[in-house]
Amino acid sequence: MVLALVSAAAFGTNIVSAQIAGQAGLSGPLLVFYRVLLMLVLVVAAARAWRGSLALARDERRPVLLFGLATALVGIAYLSSVAFVPVSVAAVVFYTFPILIVLAEPVLTSAPFRADRLAVALLAFLGVALVVGPDLHGLDPRGLALAMLASLGATAQFFAAARCARVATLPKLFWSHVVILPVTALVLLVTGGFLPPQSFLLAPVAVAVTYAGYVVGFLFQILALARVAPGPAGLAFCAEPVFSVAIAAFVLAERLGPLQYAGGALVIAALVTNVILEQTRRSVVPA
Repeated sequence: MVLALVSAAAFGTNIVSAQIAGQAGLSGPLLVFYRVLLMLVLVVAAARAWRGSLALARDERRPVLLFGLATALVGIAYLSSVAFVPVSVAAVVFYTFPILIVLAEPVLTSAPFRADRLAVALLAFLGVALVVGPDLHGLDPRGLALAMLASLGATAQFFAAARCARVATLPKLFWSHVVILPVTALVLLVTGGFLPPQSFLLAPVAVAVTYAGYVVGFLFQILALARVAPGPAGLAFCAEPVFSVAIAAFVLAERLGPLQYAGGALVIAALVTNVILEQTRRSVVPA
């Protein structure tokens, strides 16, 4: 759970800086394409430095393929949705994924349905909605559809990550990004949004923070998902928008209202309750 919270904090930083980069003319798919290249370079360098293998066993290939496709869908759809709707609206729609995970978990895994976990997920979602304070004026159906697609992608990503939990970290990082690369390249080709690396000089600090947040966030995410079931892990990532709003308030001098503080308190309460429930279940050993 600690790994998941560190990942959420890193991704929270990533969203704020990606928004600043977007305002400078750097699109979501463009940022995704180059961050995939960066991750591949870093993983290959790490494998050479530690003499690690990047090979996958035959039974590991399909789960990693599904994980890579779902990850590509999340990154492209979520970062693209903010071109059509406010970030707050995209965030509220996207963060339905913890609820979807809780509902899908009894169907896709052997875990039983837990009403208390669903209640915690709904509490966390309410907190997220209050924190981001969605602007409901002039909504574009394309942005809503992309944000919902990202939510479905995140749901699939968590279950795919659980299926490849035993895959070593470096091969999982490498091959999932090998899958993501052609998907993002195709999107850039269709949208005509490709720009050379020199374009990052339009917002160098924002791009650097975006990529650092992604690398740290993604690494800790896969480490967390290899150790925590999709349900409780999804709830932990509800902390991401709280971190985003707090960072935006600090960096961009945005003022927070009473509802945002109340929403943050609800998310924190949901996270604490989630941890307590999981610890309680683990302490109950059947006879």
